[in-house]
Amino acid sequence: MASGSQETSGLDYADLAIINLDKLKTREGRAELVSEVHNAMKDVGFFYVINHGYTTEQTARMFEIADIPFSQVTQEEKDRYPGEMKVTGNYRGYKPRGFWHIESGVRDSIETYNLHRNVTQKKHPEALRPFLPEISDFIRHNHFNILHPLLRLVALSLELPEDTLVDLHEFDAESETYLRMMRYYQRTDEEEQKTGGLWFKGHTDFGTMTLLWSQPVAALQIRTSDGTWKWIKHIENSIIVNTGEAMDFLSGLYYKGTIHRVVQPPLDQRHLTRRSVIYFGFANDDVKLVPLEASPLLQRVGIIRRCADEVAPTMEEWRKGRILAYGQTTLKDGDEKGVQEEVINGVVVKHYL
Repeated sequence: MASGSQETSGLDYADLAIINLDKLKTREGRAELVSEVHNAMKDVGFFYVINHGYTTEQTARMFEIADIPFSQVTQEEKDRYPGEMKVTGNYRGYKPRGFWHIESGVRDSIETYNLHRNVTQKKHPEALRPFLPEISDFIRHNHFNILHPLLRLVALSLELPEDTLVDLHEFDAESETYLRMMRYYQRTDEEEQKTGGLWFKGHTDFGTMTLLWSQPVAALQIRTSDGTWKWIKHIENSIIVNTGEAMDFLSGLYYKGTIHRVVQPPLDQRHLTRRSVIYFGFANDDVKLVPLEASPLLQRVGIIRRCADEVAPTMEEWRKGRILAYGQTTLKDGDEKGVQEEVINGVVVKHYL
């Protein structure tokens, strides 16, 4: 069973680096952060960010706002703002429960509401409209005060000019960087048995960098290099950051996206509702996902390509292919135990049980 019968106090937590953005204020601190981010991304691919510019109260406020699309909107109104994932290859609007197949005929119990970073691009449920200015401020804070500084540190860790990756993640460019509000609903005991407590299959995100605002209900796990699963611990007012498949491509597999999954919470938290606030970072749509060959570091260590440069997808092609296929296609068993595979744009994508 993925979740087991443990309580929170007995969980086997992953040991993740903590990146303190306050260090950006000094030259010495900045140099330390370059090394820390390099090691965190090379060794694990997951890390915490603290002192990101939002107070505990501001963060709590955003979680309250993020519940409005689920708790204050009727199903009839939700149906007027559907995400058209199968048509557009993006998640804007509602992703209803049951959209993804999880395992053994069980569909997901996750509802999401997704906003493009330009919140005016699409209409929103009436209850959410008064809060759009706050949501827009939050989005811009994620993009300019967290995502961009991290991308500068990553570029410097690759010995590239610091704005190399920032220039590939422009706020006003055509791209699908977006904010997700997410709520998990309880499943039946039969569904938990059929899926082994698995709520969301092990996967890597398909963008470049994901910012998950930490919340107290344990359910997120990462797969370590030896194939074991470790829990991610909640640190108050922190952000859990992970790299995705687009970073795999751009870094020549030097920085690999980390496999992670969501499982049934431990016994002492199963009565709680799990909510998530996530900022998904994607490169501009027209960025071709080929290695950053100008990196002196990558030249020294050697570049590994996920596919030949001439057939490499753009960011738009890759994320559309992944969104259109996720939870919809029939997966084939891979060579590894507990691994299922599909092919997207000529590249093998793995899912983990």
